[in-house]
Amino acid sequence: MGMAAALVRSAFLVDAVYAKSGREYGLTPQQGQLLCVLMSCSRGMSELGAMLGLAKSSLTGLVDRTERNGLVRREPDPQDTRAVRVALTAQGSKLADEFYAETCRRIEELPASLGPAERNTLADLLGRVVLSNEVPVVFMEPDEGARDS
Repeated sequence: MGMAAALVRSAFLVDAVYAKSGREYGLTPQQGQLLCVLMSCSRGMSELGAMLGLAKSSLTGLVDRTERNGLVRREPDPQDTRAVRVALTAQGSKLADEFYAETCRRIEELPASLGPAERNTLADLLGRVVLSNEVPVVFMEPDEGARDS
């Protein structure tokens, strides 16, 4: 399999895991992504839009729906009185932790046919691709970041 096909099909594989985890936790894939992005700290709407690759109207709708479900809250931005930040609620934080742990578990199973050294090599190579393309931290390592909310 060529590089393009392998990367695209890998993305579909991960998306399918994300969607399945989301369904089991009553989340859309986009809501799951939002919760994961907010696990380490609250974020402004512009920052969220850039991280998730969403237009302002799409992001507003996503935050509205997730807020109605009691998982996130809007709060004033202390640096800019015209802006708001989005943070996890206690319920959202608990659900994010559970969703994240289950999604990680399932993704870790994907390369089950590889040996430990091959898995480490794959992680190293994919990590280098992600870093060199400056992909935002939309899914963190388990020990990355501490909550500020």
